[in-house]
Amino acid sequence: MGLLQQHREGEDENLRKLKHDIKNQLSNIHLALEQLKYELPDITDDCLFYIDTIATSATKINNLLNDTDKA
Repeated sequence: MGLLQQHREGEDENLRKLKHDIKNQLSNIHLALEQLKYELPDITDDCLFYIDTIATSATKINNLLNDTDKA
């Protein structure tokens, strides 16, 4: 195995680990947002808007990561 191939495999492994760690954090964000919806008393429409915006953004990031798996 050549040095270039070893380098690329190392980069691939680092990218895989990074994507895995990001997806774990996105899952934590989604779980926390869902919990907030149930724990906040008298949640306002503005607060729901912000929660939904964060959830939508986290979903988009997750989808981008999934799309790189297909490429």
